[in-house]
Amino acid sequence: MWWKKKASCPVRSVEQLWIEENLDWFVAEFGDELLRRPVVVPEESWFPAGYSGSEDDVRAVFRKLCDHVEVPADRVRLDLEPDEPDELVANLGLNSESSGAAGHWRQRDGATIVTVDMKQAQRPVALVATMVHELGHERLLGEDRIDPDRRDGEPLTDLFTVFVGFGIFSANASFEFYRTHTHYGTSKLGYLTEAMYGYALARYAWLRGETEPAWAERLDTNPREWMKQGLRFLEAGVG
Repeated sequence: MWWKKKASCPVRSVEQLWIEENLDWFVAEFGDELLRRPVVVPEESWFPAGYSGSEDDVRAVFRKLCDHVEVPADRVRLDLEPDEPDELVANLGLNSESSGAAGHWRQRDGATIVTVDMKQAQRPVALVATMVHELGHERLLGEDRIDPDRRDGEPLTDLFTVFVGFGIFSANASFEFYRTHTHYGTSKLGYLTEAMYGYALARYAWLRGETEPAWAERLDTNPREWMKQGLRFLEAGVG
């Protein structure tokens, strides 16, 4: 078994407690049904056939995500910001980006609007992570489940993506090396560290009764190793 090493928590005690308490709160708030749904893995068959990153493709992905996260598609409007590449960056061929989430959730005149930057369309894993995060705002803020002034609202919404089965996307997108037809580089997305995603996924698997989940192999190296360490820690009975 993969956890037969020294058991230590991969995150600080304050982060461990925050992850555990809030995953437990999600279960109490939303029930076991969402927790026990199959984990969604990044694979071509999950996206529209012939996915190319077009606006139609992005909207199709969004509708599918609305269904998974249980947000009626007619309750939210998706706005797409055009991708306007930096000519200098494109010519140099290397780019490094850092952001919390490349999307935005807001309510205006009683309507919910989710805005997504089309530059994410060429990086489907980051696109899904961004969209699920924004739909998480709809479940948490739009349904008045948390205070809009809650200081940990953004990281809590990232944790929600784990709870609803999209943790692989969020963890892998948290630090991503990418290459497009014009340039390559690295991108940081989200509010949790790779180690926090790893422990969150370990605790999530533990709550589901999974000690060696096959889906963990779809994680990038760093979050996968943090998850394995988290499972060793939980198996030792100290989590």
